[in-house]
Amino acid sequence: MRYMMLIYSREGDSTAEADKALAQQHQAVMDEARRRGIFQGAEPLQPTGTAVTVRRSGKGEALITDGPFAETKEQLAGYYILDCENITEALEWARKIPTGCLGQEGCIEVRPIRPMTTIQA
Repeated sequence: MRYMMLIYSREGDSTAEADKALAQQHQAVMDEARRRGIFQGAEPLQPTGTAVTVRRSGKGEALITDGPFAETKEQLAGYYILDCENITEALEWARKIPTGCLGQEGCIEVRPIRPMTTIQA
């Protein structure tokens, strides 16, 4: 089953040197996942200042607002998609994914990906 690991961390708390170290840590995890044949994809996201959220009102109207969908101290920073045997393996991988530099707090949300079904017209 494919699992998405959503990476949450704090924005703006790093230096160029710290960013380089973090990128190297991510590269090591991605390289290991590739070697094991479970790597599906991983990318960082632009800062939350570039986000736009679309919500549906009770009347079905689209309400568009600038910014991320949640108000938290940690922002969605990127993701991994890994094809794991089960949730136990997915959690093992989540423990390896860095959330920030210099002991920065953060979290990884692990969610199974629901397969898309083809709708016949």
